[in-house]
Amino acid sequence: MNQTAIAIIPARLASTRLPRKLIAEIEGKTLIEHVYRRVEQARLVDRILVATGDVRIAEIVEGFGGKAVMTRPDHQSGTDRIAEAAGGMDPDTLIVNVQGDEPLIEPSVIDQAVSAARLRDAEMVTLMTRMTDPSEIRNPNRVKVVTDRNGFALYFSRSPVPSVGTCFLHLGLYVYPVRFLKVFTQLARTPLEIAERLEQLRAVEHGYRIRVVEVESESWGIDTPEDLEKFREMARQNPVNSGVSGTPGS
Repeated sequence: MNQTAIAIIPARLASTRLPRKLIAEIEGKTLIEHVYRRVEQARLVDRILVATGDVRIAEIVEGFGGKAVMTRPDHQSGTDRIAEAAGGMDPDTLIVNVQGDEPLIEPSVIDQAVSAARLRDAEMVTLMTRMTDPSEIRNPNRVKVVTDRNGFALYFSRSPVPSVGTCFLHLGLYVYPVRFLKVFTQLARTPLEIAERLEQLRAVEHGYRIRVVEVESESWGIDTPEDLEKFREMARQNPVNSGVSGTPGS
């Protein structure tokens, strides 16, 4: 019997680089709703929750027919927020951590991540896709990942890695069982995690395995005002939840 998979979208208003972006309206829908609608199309996701410490986000989510779970407002990371929301769930339940600012995430790649997690050969699963645009490779807002020959993560960085050869963009989606999520949030922060400002490095530095699945994807996150305007323009030209895609500057 396959493990139940529950997608949880952590949501807060106080984004450092682009505050209140999750409630920005794009073609009649807030950014958080655009993300929610994409996740709805994933075949292997049994349920979707938005975990938030902000009543305004909860009201917006409930208003468009979604399900919101209130959490403490003072969590330091989305993972901590998700861990609270998943606290009472079965330890074997798979949690799909979907970033609230990834409105272009393809439902098919969510399903690929869930399928990989059900193999149970790593504590976490995440995604990567090939990068070809030199400006994107240099962009510190686009996280890069390097894997070993078996597809497990060696390192994540905001810098161009490796310096030569094929470069892979890390897609900010994770799948892990509730059991490991609870372990992860209790681990001490690590030097590389702090230096790169990348939470997933904590798992790597503590010796846990992250399987990285290569997918074909053009998804990217809304990290800056320029990203938001790019997405607005794309949404004007295309029905977003019917498969709009593209990369900034393309």
